[in-house]
Amino acid sequence: MRNMWILLVVALSACGLNGNYRDQDFEIRAVNEFDVSRYHGVWYEVARFPNWFEKECRAVAAEYFPRPDGLMGIRNTCQKIDGVRTIEGYGRQVQGGQFLVSFTEVPPLEGDWWVLYVSPAYDVAVIGEPAGDFGWILARKPQMSMAELQVPLAVLRQNGYDTARLWLATGGG
Repeated sequence: MRNMWILLVVALSACGLNGNYRDQDFEIRAVNEFDVSRYHGVWYEVARFPNWFEKECRAVAAEYFPRPDGLMGIRNTCQKIDGVRTIEGYGRQVQGGQFLVSFTEVPPLEGDWWVLYVSPAYDVAVIGEPAGDFGWILARKPQMSMAELQVPLAVLRQNGYDTARLWLATGGG
């Protein structure tokens, strides 16, 4: 069964069902200085690039918390038509804002999860990954105004992302 999961994830990625949202000619840069303890807590998905594992998800929230083994625990929830879905995993810090993440329902794969930007108050973050198949704008509040979104959008563009393909939390999905 485990091998079937691995094959499914690899096949979906290879088929481009995640979509590639980033121009690889741009260098992607994670933040150098990153305080994991300030990142802990609840974050709301304000915008995302469409992906297969969040299909039909609305009201997505992620909680990050310290684990006894020193890793960062992750608990993602989303509202679907048939109820709330939750998935748990962990993040292993590689350096600065670069993490490898894994979720219990998709073992034993670890994927790149890079913090491309975090505001000085740790209330807005931009997450991406080198391949460009995923990207998110997260905030400590469920919605942001278009004026507040300008810095996160600029960060995505500076890292080669096509922001025209970004879905705001109030739409798409």
